[in-house]
Amino acid sequence: MKRTLLLAAAIALAIPFSAAAHKAWLRPSQTVLAGSDPWITVDAAVSNDLFYFNPLPLRLDGLMVTAPDGSTVQPQNQATGKFRSVFDLQLTQQGTYRIAVTSSGLAATWEEDGKPRRWRGNAASFEREVPRDAKNLQVSQSVGRNETFVTNGSPNYTALKPVGEGLELVALGHPNDLFAGEETRFRVLVDGKPAAGIEFEIVRGETRYRNAQDEIRVSSDANGEFAVTWPAAGMYWLEATTSDDRTSVPQARQRRLSYVATLEVLPQ
Repeated sequence: MKRTLLLAAAIALAIPFSAAAHKAWLRPSQTVLAGSDPWITVDAAVSNDLFYFNPLPLRLDGLMVTAPDGSTVQPQNQATGKFRSVFDLQLTQQGTYRIAVTSSGLAATWEEDGKPRRWRGNAASFEREVPRDAKNLQVSQSVGRNETFVTNGSPNYTALKPVGEGLELVALGHPNDLFAGEETRFRVLVDGKPAAGIEFEIVRGETRYRNAQDEIRVSSDANGEFAVTWPAAGMYWLEATTSDDRTSVPQARQRRLSYVATLEVLPQ
């Protein structure tokens, strides 16, 4: 079973980003609340239809919640089932929370005794588990971020500060202040710097009940910025992927970057 899972992971890394049909996402039960001590529930899944639970749960190994004061807080009641993961979050502070599942790792293939070998893990385990003299060694690095935002009371920006690693998206406004028919501008960052030519796919949820995805495709300009005019209210899924050679591991020739966000657009 372990070998089968490793093989599946290696194959998934080899597939071009644009060919991936499944969409990974986080969906909060509410994005804008007001109260002295409210709660939300967040669903996390990998699905064909937005936002329905099929066929896989999104694992919560890299889950991090940043509170309005910039501190890290712990979610409650985490569980992973057959089709989804779920957790609760108590919003004890006023302001905006950043909820993210991040991933960073390495994938390697090589030949050993005339047979192909595949491996996936982190930099520390790479040094221990992959032979230094491996034949035809191919190594790639991946950095991913999947996030959403929730505001209790008045919004603030402390939790929204860029991390400075991998692919990030910054709303030039506030991600919990989006309305149908209005334009929102975003800035795309790679390792904290504006990045041009990054294409985003934007899809409104409830795709099960539409014959077409009605996706919006936009690319960042020379300043790393793009604009979206939201056609209707609803929950939106945004994704971008890219690659470069700026790896942090000498043996890795390529770095694959991915970013996903779930944003709620409110009616006027």
